[in-house]
Order: sequence, then C-alpha cells, then structure tokens
Amino acid sequence: MIKLSVIIPVFNEQSTIISLLEIVNKQSVEGVDIEVVVIDDGSSDQTAKLLTARSDLYKTFVQLPKNGGKGAAVKAGLKKATGDYILFQDADLEYNPNEYAGLLFPVQEFGAEIVMGSRMKAPRYARIHYFWHLVGNRFLTLLFNILYNSTYSDIYSCYLMYKRDLVDADQLRSVGWEQHGEILAKATKKAKIIYEVPISYHGRSYEEGKKIKAIHVIPVIWMLIRQRFSSS
Repeated sequence: MIKLSVIIPVFNEQSTIISLLEIVNKQSVEGVDIEVVVIDDGSSDQTAKLLTARSDLYKTFVQLPKNGGKGAAVKAGLKKATGDYILFQDADLEYNPNEYAGLLFPVQEFGAEIVMGSRMKAPRYARIHYFWHLVGNRFLTLLFNILYNSTYSDIYSCYLMYKRDLVDADQLRSVGWEQHGEILAKATKKAKIIYEVPISYHGRSYEEGKKIKAIHVIPVIWMLIRQRFSSS
C-alpha cells in the first residue's frame, strides 16, 4: 500500500474549495491510501469557515493566522504530511484530481520517485491561456533542463508528485512562487527514476482569480541556479 499526501494550500478560494475537495475525495486508486492536508493561508473571505464546516473532506487542516504566501502554506502542510509520496493540488480547479490515477501509474509500475504532470504532453484538453505565461514556462523549463541535465517539458505544472524523503521540508529556504522550483531541484538531484505524464488544464484568467504574474519568474531563475550549485 502506497500512502499519498495531497497538499492543498488555499487562499481566498471560497467559490471552489469545497467542490475541489469533493472531487479529491472521490479518487480511488487500488493500492493507494490518500491523505488530504489542507492549509488555509490566512484567507479573508469565507474559505476557513467553509473548511471548518466540512471536516469530513480532509484528514488535516492547518489554519495560518495571517497570509504568508503559497510557499509558507506548503511548508506548513509538508510538516503535517505522513505519506510516502507528496502531491500538490491547487484549490482553484485549474487542475483536475481525476488525473491522480495517471500520475500514480509510473509509481506503481516503475517505482518512479518523481512524477510530473505535463500540460505539454498531448493532454485531452487545455484551455487557451496567456501567451507570455507559456513563454515564461518554456524558458524556465529549458533553463532547468540545462542546469539539471533533464528532459522535463513543463516544470511549473502544479502536479508535482515526489517521494517524500527526497526533500526535507525544514531545509526549504523559500516561501514564494520560487519554492516549487526549489522543491523540484532538490528532488531531481536525488531521484534516479523520473517520469512525466500528460494532464489536462483548465486555466483561469486574472479576472477569475489567477494569481501568478510575470514578475515571479525572476526569483525562480535565481532559485534554480542557486540550487544547482548547492550541496543541499
């Protein structure tokens, strides 16, 4: 039996969080026990209240006293996770939990230590999104592959699954958007078996609540370079 910890950081997602958790709870993969860890990052809307009322939808709920950023929420969740593997899940329904079985396939069949869900590997559907987001992602992916001698096609996909012992949460330095790059870099340096699988994507517009912006690329670049030459 493989235990999978699904880490769900949440900030002001009252319109989607319960629907998302209901879909997560419908996932059933033979041989896999799914542990749901939800972290409210100091939401100012009704998100925390909704979560408190639906404790049946998760195993662990962490409520941070103030907004510290997605990375801070992720670190808090990682410290509560007990699974053999970690999987990140955004709360906004851009990524569909029905992909879990596909993500777990390389783990169950080939002993994969990292599985990346790629929006570039012929997904069944993908909502048209921002051109410069695509350019930024491809640049970061190319840079990562050069630095780490890898062949990822989509490093800033939300669906990063990795063996928990590859990354020590206490050693994570960042709490911003660059933390995803830090985690992937640390895991990739240690892992021997890495796979990608295609995933579909239902991206949001800024009007619908999308948060990441072009400025976030700068600290990511620095993080990838720093991690490449770090001993940790």
